[in-house]
Amino acid sequence: MNINEGFLAQMREATQLLQTEGPMAATAAIQRALHGASPGTAQTPPTDWTAYLPQAPELHDINTPHAPQPQPQPGADLLARFRNLAGGKWPGAGAHQPVEDVEVHDAADAPDARPDASARGRFIAGACTSHAGTRAYKLYIPSGYKDEPLPLVVMLHGCTQNPDDFAAGTGMNAAAEENNCFVVYPEQTKNANGSQCWNWFQPGDQRRDQGEPSILADIARDIGRSYKVDTSRIYVAGLSAGGAMAVVLGATYPELFAAVGVHSGLPYGIAHDVPSAFAAMKRRKAKAGASRGLQAQARSPAPLGKPVPAIVFHGDRDTTVSPVNGDQVLAQCVPAAGDKDARTDVQQAAVPNGRTYTKTVIRDGQGNTIAEKWIVHGAAHAWSGGSRKGSYTDPKGPDASREMLRFFLAHPRSV
Repeated sequence: MNINEGFLAQMREATQLLQTEGPMAATAAIQRALHGASPGTAQTPPTDWTAYLPQAPELHDINTPHAPQPQPQPGADLLARFRNLAGGKWPGAGAHQPVEDVEVHDAADAPDARPDASARGRFIAGACTSHAGTRAYKLYIPSGYKDEPLPLVVMLHGCTQNPDDFAAGTGMNAAAEENNCFVVYPEQTKNANGSQCWNWFQPGDQRRDQGEPSILADIARDIGRSYKVDTSRIYVAGLSAGGAMAVVLGATYPELFAAVGVHSGLPYGIAHDVPSAFAAMKRRKAKAGASRGLQAQARSPAPLGKPVPAIVFHGDRDTTVSPVNGDQVLAQCVPAAGDKDARTDVQQAAVPNGRTYTKTVIRDGQGNTIAEKWIVHGAAHAWSGGSRKGSYTDPKGPDASREMLRFFLAHPRSV
């Protein structure tokens, strides 16, 4: 392909779109350029914007670098440069959103990225190897551990994050210290995903006894072999890609995880590759009278095989993962929420000098709480109530860590 002024103009357009509309629109602009479209044509991607994306094999190296590489194509180097411009945030908690009081930066740049000083226990490193691979982790052991069985929370970070950053940002260690719980933070590797996202959108990482679900379940079991863990109170929570993977674990290991916490995440099985992941992240609720295509786009995924108690947090100004995904996570994990006997209580409140929020509590016919949904008004793609010590946090929101832990401890797994 000859590089002419028109083509360079299209590259400048793609760079501007990256800054203003995000990586999807910029990728679409690059694809138009590679296919000979004139500058400025259809700058906003159409509903089926994934048609402009490279096919899965071309993007596959981002997530599985050891897969067979395709033959070079015209413009492939430009796409690679674009990925670097995008910061490698494919897909998950990576897009900057200029919303007040949201801390958004790379984990490596997080100021004082250490657990809260009020967490007086030990924070130690470990690793677990299974037939599916090896992952390192950090484990918080509360100071109150006296060799008696304690609950365990598995915390799954978002893209570009790591255990230290995620622990510092969420403050979960301090919450665990208060409630005498273990917390383990598995770490995704760049070999498995260049952006350190959990591969919630890959079919091989959505199945029991395979891929990342197998490794993460083995980490929980490994902690139980090394320490005394209350096996009826093992939970999993995560942010963005980590939240989506938490739902995967709830779906594939319901006998292991008693409840799930999903912050800015997505439903199980809603995507099968990178383009469908982006489509799921950006979808919106269908409006009355919308076309069949839009209705299909917003259709709820199938319920899980076994209901899993769930607590869901989502910011209503999240432009990285559409809030409709939080609604669908709830409907998928707790299908009984739609039963005629279920009761729903809605409360509106505000954090002192902070954000307002709407809390929805869903109870079954016997009055037992089976799910909670927290919509944080004005919040973007960030952990609600988190600390500025970590990345992707919103200090002015309600404390998601303590609320999740409260919900978890009220939901032991039935034996």
